[in-house]
Amino acid sequence: MTPLLELRDVHKTFQGRGRTVRASRGVSLKVMPGEVVGLVGESGSGKSTVANMALGLLAPDSGEVLVHGERLIGASRKREKELRARVQAVFQEPLLALDSRRTIGWSIAEPLRIHGRGTRAEQEARVAELLTAVGLDPAFAERLPSQMSGGQLQRVNIARAIALDPELLVCDEPVSALDVSVQAQIINLFLEVQERLGIGMLFISHDLAVVRHLVDRIVVMYAGRVVEEGPTDELCANPHHPYTRALLAASLEPDADEAGVGVRTATTDATAAEGVPQEGCPFLPRCPLAEPACSEMPVVALAPTGPGRASACRRSGVLVEAGASTSNHD
Repeated sequence: MTPLLELRDVHKTFQGRGRTVRASRGVSLKVMPGEVVGLVGESGSGKSTVANMALGLLAPDSGEVLVHGERLIGASRKREKELRARVQAVFQEPLLALDSRRTIGWSIAEPLRIHGRGTRAEQEARVAELLTAVGLDPAFAERLPSQMSGGQLQRVNIARAIALDPELLVCDEPVSALDVSVQAQIINLFLEVQERLGIGMLFISHDLAVVRHLVDRIVVMYAGRVVEEGPTDELCANPHHPYTRALLAASLEPDADEAGVGVRTATTDATAAEGVPQEGCPFLPRCPLAEPACSEMPVVALAPTGPGRASACRRSGVLVEAGASTSNHD
């Protein structure tokens, strides 16, 4: 079966402010039809860069980004438009994603106009149908974005994203700008949309607690690299990389250091990019399991650690054995 989305050994580097940021260093991942994949990692790990390359908004320096087995960037104009209709996005800031001067109905109908779907009357009927599908009154079509709450605006963005019946949604931190009380409602809406439409999703978040009840499989990024991946329940029950363990602890505890994790997890993009070794394990300065040998070897490649599991850590075996020991005691 051909993946809806596939990144193959994708690299992307940015130059600026007197330094080089390697935002994506050999990232590979797949999203299969109907599958929901969570891409997690703290700020600065490269998640949004991957999202923008998946959407064709950024071209990789090297590697391939494929939609239905075809390159999005470099396709003919007609074919690129057809492929883009299959992949839609929901971004982090719901207000900034909409034109403040246009009505909600105009914004939801925009992809229909761009792709020539239906007459004006048919587009208006489709807008009403989409608003109802995301739990909003069709009368909201006449409102301006400034007249709606953050949660309502994100529902609007979801309605617009599914207007063309896409096969894949790329969701880049779609609930992080919302109040905690609203986040659960929007996550439940994503679940409803996925179940009703059978749509595939690449769901990006810095918070494992947000994605673990939504996604089938998790891919963990750190410093531009994929450091672990696996089925959601197994990965959350028994992480095979110390960084994943830190993320899980941080999602459960208000202070990760007090929880015994021993690493920072809340950082800015700049902070996350600083102090990352150019050789050896990139997580070395923050890893509670680090040994001298970890700094003396090349960066560890992602390698299988069990059925459907992979980790990029020379000490993964310690965590695998710890998980197996816990399961045996259970």
